[in-house]
Amino acid sequence: MTEALNQLHDEAWMRYAIRLAQRAEDEGEVPVGAVLVKNNTVIAEGWNNPIMNHDATAHAEVIAIRRAGQVLENYRLVDTTLYVTLEPCVMCMGAIAHSRVKRLVFGAYDSKRGAVCNALKLAEAPFLNHSVDWTGGVLESETSALLTDFFRAKRLLKSIIK
Repeated sequence: MTEALNQLHDEAWMRYAIRLAQRAEDEGEVPVGAVLVKNNTVIAEGWNNPIMNHDATAHAEVIAIRRAGQVLENYRLVDTTLYVTLEPCVMCMGAIAHSRVKRLVFGAYDSKRGAVCNALKLAEAPFLNHSVDWTGGVLESETSALLTDFFRAKRLLKSIIK
């Protein structure tokens, strides 16, 4: 029963992160959303914003982690779960480990830049100060489609403009 309940919670929070990713897309950003949860309550949220903020570090995960630190008045985000629509990159995995996020749940796998279990495997890297429990592929078809459709539309627009 607990496993089924955890899966339901993971899917519900991932749907929340998908709505945040859609906000990023509405702003012309790559559609990635993140929500940080503690005791089944939202602590902070974020969506990709590097273009609008002129900030290469303004990934959804980093924004959510920064906001959570302010809310909790602590850079250590112990006993939290971060839900994100795309497997985090190396920068975001560094932030996740350093902030001591307990659990990471992501939707789409990123075979080229994913730093959890693909291009790099940082979730349990022995040289980091914290290992992160993780689950990947939650609502994978929806999160992957969001990204695929976004980039397909970008390519189409680019070919029309040529």
